[in-house]
Amino acid sequence: MPVQFGDDVSAFETEKGKLVILKTDMLVDRTDVPPRMTLRQAARKAVVMNVSDFAAKGVKPVAALVALGLPRGIAKGNVEEIGAGLNDGAHEYGTYIIGGDTGEASDLVIAVSLFGLAAKGTLMLRSGAKSGNLVGVTGLFGKTSAGLRILVKDLKTPKSIRKTLIDSVLMPTARLKEGLALAGTGAVTASIDSSDGLAWSLHEIARSSQVGICIDSLPTAEPCRTFAISNKLDLAELTLYGGEEYELVLTVKPGMWKRAQEAVENVGGSLFKIGKVTSRKSVVLTNRGKRIPIDARGYEHFMSQ
Repeated sequence: MPVQFGDDVSAFETEKGKLVILKTDMLVDRTDVPPRMTLRQAARKAVVMNVSDFAAKGVKPVAALVALGLPRGIAKGNVEEIGAGLNDGAHEYGTYIIGGDTGEASDLVIAVSLFGLAAKGTLMLRSGAKSGNLVGVTGLFGKTSAGLRILVKDLKTPKSIRKTLIDSVLMPTARLKEGLALAGTGAVTASIDSSDGLAWSLHEIARSSQVGICIDSLPTAEPCRTFAISNKLDLAELTLYGGEEYELVLTVKPGMWKRAQEAVENVGGSLFKIGKVTSRKSVVLTNRGKRIPIDARGYEHFMSQ
């Protein structure tokens, strides 16, 4: 198989040696749509969720199918709002919705399936990390974790950062430009989308590649730091276990870090170095000389925040 089961996407080889890349993911209203998220934003998010997985593999999505599970009695205007959100997401990432299906369901379900093409050997899988590789991320973490707590629990937040934190939840961004740029460098040995949280993403790369990872720089966004202080919350918890950031977590050949970083910056993004891959099969955070284990915990839906 070109891509092992459990990676961000699936793939099969065509007769001409090209790979057809496929991904499907669904958004369910009760567990995936937090308070204050509009139907239009939710539908857009359903597209972003899938595009982010393509970004992690360095593949441009070409077309999408959408299946909608609609509750009985849903208003026509609400369906039109969902359609507008799907259109927003598709246009934002240069893909097209070419068809789909609708049916009745007890809860709103938006299932998006993406399709794309890739040349053999160009995919950035989860399984290629080697000891000595550098670990990088395309953005800083913790804003969505903080934003969800504001939306669900209405935790106190300085006005100067409140909108930034909430918007990170309501209008997430997939790092497609960054993923495509990185795939062209040949510098990346492993890559994953961080929608299940930074900690889980690190563990997935370590498990798939049979390596360990040592993080020496916690990539915390400054608004999250302010939020944590205001609410006396654990900063590492917010950074590592929040989820829904849709950043890329990747490993890079040490001699090619500059090339990877420049490629990302050339498309308007950022690449932050946060640690190294090790032969010791554990995932840890170093802090003042201490090795602190990073739990293999992933994102929990907003209902449990």
